[in-house]
Amino acid sequence: MSMTISRLQAMIGGRWRDGSGPEYATEYPHDQRVVSHLRAATEADVDEAVQAAEQARQRPSWAGLRHHERASLLYRVANGIRDRAEELAQLQRLDNGKPIQECRALVASAAGTFQFFGAAAETWEETITPARGDYLTMSLHEPLGVVGAITPWNSPIASEAQKLAPALAAGCAVVLKPAEITPRCAIELARICEQAGIPAGIVSVLPGRGAVVGDALVRHPLVKRIAFTGGTRVGLGIQRLAAEKLMPTSLELGGKSPTIVMPDADLDHAVAGVLYGIFSSSGQACIAGSRAFVHESIYDAFKSRLLEGVRRLRVGDPALESTQVGPLVSLFHRETVERYVMEGVADGGRLLAGGARPEGAPYARGSYYLPTVIEGVSNEARLCREEIFGPVLALLPWSDEEDLVARCNDNPYGLAAGVWTRDFRSAWRLGARLQTGTVWVNTYKVFSISTPFSGVKMSGYGQEKGRLGILQYTNQKSLYWGLNETPIAWAD
Repeated sequence: MSMTISRLQAMIGGRWRDGSGPEYATEYPHDQRVVSHLRAATEADVDEAVQAAEQARQRPSWAGLRHHERASLLYRVANGIRDRAEELAQLQRLDNGKPIQECRALVASAAGTFQFFGAAAETWEETITPARGDYLTMSLHEPLGVVGAITPWNSPIASEAQKLAPALAAGCAVVLKPAEITPRCAIELARICEQAGIPAGIVSVLPGRGAVVGDALVRHPLVKRIAFTGGTRVGLGIQRLAAEKLMPTSLELGGKSPTIVMPDADLDHAVAGVLYGIFSSSGQACIAGSRAFVHESIYDAFKSRLLEGVRRLRVGDPALESTQVGPLVSLFHRETVERYVMEGVADGGRLLAGGARPEGAPYARGSYYLPTVIEGVSNEARLCREEIFGPVLALLPWSDEEDLVARCNDNPYGLAAGVWTRDFRSAWRLGARLQTGTVWVNTYKVFSISTPFSGVKMSGYGQEKGRLGILQYTNQKSLYWGLNETPIAWAD
């Protein structure tokens, strides 16, 4: 794809135009070249978009659609994404530096998400509940109204689809705030929605700072729900503001996920899974398996194979088909990761791999950091308690299962976990005891749009994905139909 600098516009209330805020640029993490210019949205832009969304959602062109008619629009969006799949993958690569193979997978996921929720809308059924008197009872679901969606920079197009698709399937209007530094895919999704025939005003995209655009979205009185993926600190702030409005939210926040390698594990599978779980996406994933607990009887063998695998990882230009590990999203973020590693070493950790920037001309201008493995740190160390969001793995031996479970759960987060074992009883027992929203057994970091995803503890709450994910964007209403032939006796 050409590195021509793009001029981007926002979609605000059915109109393509510049935001009203200051101009800023986005950079390609591989070499820090500017790839786009745009103007940030402001609080006034948020109000315009929300007011337009509130009006658009009540018009017959949207509110009057039957479920199968709304579904057909989502199918068109899915097809529109597929028609532009390679272009969208390249745009995401330029935004956040993910290897192109990962970007293609995320674009395919986004298309599948719209198709799935189109099917969920088309097969939507309401419920006639069991009667307990001389009346007929039923439960209906109605769209909440205007929804605010706030997405992160690490997997933009997939995160945006997971919020847009169910909200649209439910009949809501959506004001989408993408991460400031990765606005391209959200803007193109709005264009695809427009071309698919979704009415003007139903989807707006407002790039800009979270402290401005995100805050205004959460506070706006016409916004009836916030769907947020991002950092825990920001999520807590959103929840405080939402409480003032009694507004429902879904918060997918941080993680510090453990992976457990049992003594009977297939080491080839376990090593490959641990490598993929932490070093794909350069560790910039909320579900990254950043703490590997390995049984002491196989610890040395596992470590030897793991380090050999790390040495074989291909770190480099995300445009190359062979690249496995790309740059971190920014120079600033790389400095944050470096500080965590230096502190881990100061806490007694021993660097087994990485812990430095790669050398050589291909890496000179980019925000690259080598896949890093550290052993000898305590599970209580900051390196093992806080989300680093980088390619850093803590290797921890274990011998007693009770202590293992306690250490895995002794963390503020509870988003995901992995278990590697040949014994289904061990997997079932550990899976039930781990305090987390997702447990992978003999695999890691695989997802299905048909399976709910959520976190516990400081990893957030509320569900995304799954057929019932559409209900997150509805109000439930009960109707009672009197069948009595005579007037209510009390009134006699």
